[in-house]
Amino acid sequence: MKLIRHGELNKEKPGVIINEVYYDASAFGEDFNESFFETGGLARLQNFVKENKDKLSPLAEGTRLGSPVARPSKIVCIGLNYADHAKESNAALPPEPVLFMKSTTSLVGPYDDIIIPRNSVKTDWEVELAFVISKKASYVEEAGAMDYVAGYCLHNDVSEREFQLERSGTWDKGKGCDTFAPLGPFLATPDEVADPHNLHLWLKVNGETMQDGNTSNFIFKIPFLISYLSQFMTLLPGDIISTGTPAGVGLGMNPPVYLKPGDVVELGIDGLGTSTQNVRAYAKN
Repeated sequence: MKLIRHGELNKEKPGVIINEVYYDASAFGEDFNESFFETGGLARLQNFVKENKDKLSPLAEGTRLGSPVARPSKIVCIGLNYADHAKESNAALPPEPVLFMKSTTSLVGPYDDIIIPRNSVKTDWEVELAFVISKKASYVEEAGAMDYVAGYCLHNDVSEREFQLERSGTWDKGKGCDTFAPLGPFLATPDEVADPHNLHLWLKVNGETMQDGNTSNFIFKIPFLISYLSQFMTLLPGDIISTGTPAGVGLGMNPPVYLKPGDVVELGIDGLGTSTQNVRAYAKN
């Protein structure tokens, strides 16, 4: 299945994609949140779609898509998980996964604007494969770790490099700004993805290709990441894990290049769709 959420920000309704057509599934009566994943919601949704396929209404053209997953308990990210990105960042290959968090308030839809934070001059892009946790995970063995994956989606790990690297402390302050986690357009269940460790991913800024990589170049693969993370924190159903970015970020260019108002960011992963974000400056409401 391919799951979507649609409608006004923070008032999204559930939906599904069938044969590339986007449908409203409000009658299902559940949001795609922690409770949904924890209580077998994917199976219930599959049965609902099977029984009501002919009754579902297609979405009107131009309907806003939100994050395909409701705000989770946490968004956990893996830093420097591609050797080429570590090199361009002038960082050593990590002996263990580098972990950081993105604020859950950074989560937005796949076509929502990226807002450059107030006082930012180094807002950057990062195309990433994200996956969603299906059930509570604590001290998981690597051999059975893939049983904890509910599905996969496209993620732009937007990053403010000055806040992240030059303001002391952890990376989190440059990762969790509002709009810094565009997710989607959809969540694809594992049966839709033949091999998550062999997916082409790319990103363009103003039509120019900046990133062009493949998840086959992960330093740490998904089963290891789930097992590793679960040694340090309990992962809850609906949690989002983002697996790192390949080379081609603005920080790694000579001289560095950063996003500015008016830029257009496009990104995609094979089988997981594409997304587009317009960049605009922060403005006080």
